[in-house]
Amino acid sequence: MTESTRAELLAESGDGGRERLAAFFAARGEPAYRARQVEKWVWERGARAFDEMTNLPAGLREALDAAFSLTPIEADYVARSKDGTVKHLWRLEDGERVESVLIPTRDRLTLCLSSQAGCALACRFCATGDFGFRRQLRAAEIVAQYRDSLRVAREEMGRPASSPISNIVYMGMGEPLANLDGVIGSLASLHGGFGLGARRITVSTVGLIPGILELARRPEPFELAVSLHAPSHELRLELMPIEKRYPLPDLFDALRTYQSYKNRRISFEYTLIRGVNDDPALAESLATLARGLICFVNLIPFNPIPSRPEWGPSSAEGIARFSEALAARGVGNAVRRPRGRDIAAACGQLRLSRES
Repeated sequence: MTESTRAELLAESGDGGRERLAAFFAARGEPAYRARQVEKWVWERGARAFDEMTNLPAGLREALDAAFSLTPIEADYVARSKDGTVKHLWRLEDGERVESVLIPTRDRLTLCLSSQAGCALACRFCATGDFGFRRQLRAAEIVAQYRDSLRVAREEMGRPASSPISNIVYMGMGEPLANLDGVIGSLASLHGGFGLGARRITVSTVGLIPGILELARRPEPFELAVSLHAPSHELRLELMPIEKRYPLPDLFDALRTYQSYKNRRISFEYTLIRGVNDDPALAESLATLARGLICFVNLIPFNPIPSRPEWGPSSAEGIARFSEALAARGVGNAVRRPRGRDIAAACGQLRLSRES
């Protein structure tokens, strides 16, 4: 088979992968346990190549390699922060590069995944938008970031072999719900193949309503985060051009529909930029906008980027005032402590720094 016709096992759910492997070995007259051996290598050990499967005969490994791909990616650059954050710039088979970030805290290790090479949505506070949209990532390319990060978590960060990465967030390069096929496929593989709990996986979006409604209809209880960053049409349009296509009233109607299906808390991401969107009066507007939703707001100090030299993060006092204004109106919130600033860990910054 040619490279283009090889099935990508990382794009399969657990059941789909098992069926493909069972059919492959049955057609070759091999015993059924061979399929189980490969399953263990792929979804438990995170094999990157069939040559690693040393309990299979060499001829079988060659036949597997001709029929299937394990979607190899390469670490083009690795940055390690003094706070323990590890950021990878991955080189894909066609030379495109995407980022993922491992973020350790006291009781968990979170992996932030990319879903596109670049991004077309041009949010003004995000470095990824500065080099535009290149292409969609295939489901297997998204999962490969997880597969290769597992090794780093186990071998370099000392995480337990059974569950080295505790949480996944689709908050890296790209808009996940603009790549719905790739993201849904990767969710099926991470959940059904690698066995990650759906409630430990969060999909973030700037507010693409069709994708939000598609997630609402799915049976798995994946978590939803919405990049909001402004509670008024005019200000959000200035920061996020997607507001023109999916304005706030329509977005919040969709979120209420989502919550009627899921009955799950929705997270809002709100980047605080000094003098732009950090007035406490905007916190009051946000509380009004979110009335009736079960929600939580993550307040994120702006991570400066070269294309916006005039912008800086809100002061500690300004962040505290905004947080207090939300809390006074019954909106739960927390300030997300910046991680990995010394290694350009914010979305798109590492790639941008390596290309400048």
